[in-house]
Amino acid sequence: MGAFTDKTIVLGVTGGIAAYKAVELLRLLTKAGARVHVVMTKAATEFVTPLTFQTLAGTPVMTDLFSLPLEHEIGHISLADRADLMIVAPATANIIGKVAHGIADDLLSTTIMATKAPVLFAPAMNVNMYENPLYQKNEQTLREVGYQIIQPAFGALACGWEGNGKLPSPETIFAHAERLLTPHDLAGRRILVTAGPTREELDPVRYLSNHSSGTMGFALAKQAFLRGAVVDLVSGPVTLTAPDGVMRYPVVSAQEMHEQVMQLLPKVDVIIKAAAVADYRPVMRQSNKIKKGDAAPSIPLERNPDILTEASTSSARPKVVVGFAAETHNLEAYAKKKLHEKRLDLLVANDVTQEGAGFGCQTNIATIFDATGHAQALPCMTKEALANRILDRVLEQLLQKR
Repeated sequence: MGAFTDKTIVLGVTGGIAAYKAVELLRLLTKAGARVHVVMTKAATEFVTPLTFQTLAGTPVMTDLFSLPLEHEIGHISLADRADLMIVAPATANIIGKVAHGIADDLLSTTIMATKAPVLFAPAMNVNMYENPLYQKNEQTLREVGYQIIQPAFGALACGWEGNGKLPSPETIFAHAERLLTPHDLAGRRILVTAGPTREELDPVRYLSNHSSGTMGFALAKQAFLRGAVVDLVSGPVTLTAPDGVMRYPVVSAQEMHEQVMQLLPKVDVIIKAAAVADYRPVMRQSNKIKKGDAAPSIPLERNPDILTEASTSSARPKVVVGFAAETHNLEAYAKKKLHEKRLDLLVANDVTQEGAGFGCQTNIATIFDATGHAQALPCMTKEALANRILDRVLEQLLQKR
């Protein structure tokens, strides 16, 4: 079950040109299993019709403070009580100013004032309005009393100006909402995740690498962020987009990954090394393309730094160190050997020859080994589900070492 399953979301839409993006946000919310009730200001109905939202939500769109959804219900009180989360997107300077000053003169503002659920504002306005000290003071007032506000995006605005003021993407708003609905059992923790392959260049054209897609590492980064952690993601070259809210550090080679990890290591509580780092690199990278000759070229290799061993034996060792082992045979023997040789707290091992467990899959089949030798074999599941199982074990380790 996801964070939105069987949750009631009140989506407030105010009068801005970005109101059309709220339609896509509504689609994402309903697809994730949420029950969505849309409240529109009068100005919002000038940009998108209530029928559009009603068709997608499957519930009546409310616009009038004095309309009663049922004979025994008062509209804004009923919505406020039922909400697990309120999202206001787009949030104009007007609605933020009204709430900051306790003004409740329409259905949306009264519902916001009456709810005890978290409220997430996604501002969108002209850059000069956004930078106006009066607006900034209002936004700060809302933050101080516990409202959540997403930083608007930078870009070309509908008014012709360029700057901060664009409505964040529906996917970004969705990610922030998902985090608000997820229990923050990792709050106050900083977690470093490595992901993807490394590339060891032979010449300007060719390199040594592997089949890692980075999917498992990115799933770990996303779930750790949703559970309240501050997340650093050191990623080799992949085609994935970093989860919203996660700080990504792109690298290419094993040496680059080593340097970045060791720089971040003293700041983190946990390192989860899911990257598939090349064990070897060419002794010398050729400056020109290696040309085909009569005989196959001989390319001498040398060892890359052992990032995991250095992390686990460093004076700046995090409280919990987690490694991964992708094997093709003798999984348990190799996993336990790696676990003890590298002095790990946990090791996640999988047999990449199994169907549903190889590189590039959306699922995985893994066994989690701990330092006592206990093995927890897990069935085939999505990588996001596996990420949460791994993070559950990480949390156990953190609590034991507290």
